[in-house]
Amino acid sequence: MQLNTIQLARYRFIFQVTEPICLPDYAGSTLRGVFGRALRKIACMTKQDNCKACPLYQTCPYTNIFETPPKEHQIQKFSQVPNGYIIEPPQWGEKIYRVGEILSFELVLFGKLIDQLPLIAFAFQRAFQYSVAKGKGELVDILHQQNKDFYSIYVDGKLLDHSTEIQIKAPQSNSITLTITTPLRLQANGTPLNAQNITLERFLLTLAKRISLLSEFHAVPLDLDFVKLKENLTAINDHKNLKWLDWRRYSSRQNQKMALGGVVGQWQLNNVPEDWQKLLYWGQWLHCGKNATFGLGKYEITNL
Repeated sequence: MQLNTIQLARYRFIFQVTEPICLPDYAGSTLRGVFGRALRKIACMTKQDNCKACPLYQTCPYTNIFETPPKEHQIQKFSQVPNGYIIEPPQWGEKIYRVGEILSFELVLFGKLIDQLPLIAFAFQRAFQYSVAKGKGELVDILHQQNKDFYSIYVDGKLLDHSTEIQIKAPQSNSITLTITTPLRLQANGTPLNAQNITLERFLLTLAKRISLLSEFHAVPLDLDFVKLKENLTAINDHKNLKWLDWRRYSSRQNQKMALGGVVGQWQLNNVPEDWQKLLYWGQWLHCGKNATFGLGKYEITNL
């Protein structure tokens, strides 16, 4: 895989509410939970309680989409592989959606998972038919992002063919302004890094590793030269205007409340080498840091 092109797509799912839905401050975890339950009901063939003990664990559509099985790697064995989907929920803030109102959110698919869009769409459709935050909704449209605009690809309940290859724009400047819109969670020795002690090196290397692993397990391996990337870090200077945004969610799986705060705000990077520019461009879809699957660590390059 080359840094100049990428198999990547962002979709907008649009539902019309049929029974009131009350979404919490940040709905990414809620949407991921109902999606996972619906997908498992649809895709699971053995109905075993423990996926890891199932003979179809490595090949099941459910695990390969929702919880990518760990696999042997030439360098190390990964206990957890990043998933090839990212749910981007509605804007921050608790909201009640009344009957007849529109609820929409976005979903990013990477590499091979793009081919699973019909199954993924069906799972979300079933989830909203059953229950989402004690309410229900009907799937009315799916849009595909092209450049900055979204176009419908859902006609009479069927998905239309569409291009999913993204060309990275030629860099216009080696100065990049990042606007981080959902909590970016990076850790050192298990401790979350706040606005004061988060570093550019930790952020960029985390991003590069995430993109490398996603490419390794969900697309065509991307041969990144990490030695060169680290050397190029010394050329970059930065200015942070970040703050800590706290957020808590209840995990039904772990039966406890979890603190999942992170940093948000603006981060100015100057004298950015070309390879880092391209990786940062990709990251606008793929996010960075922990819990990216349900939308944390989202940023935009706002000076393109």
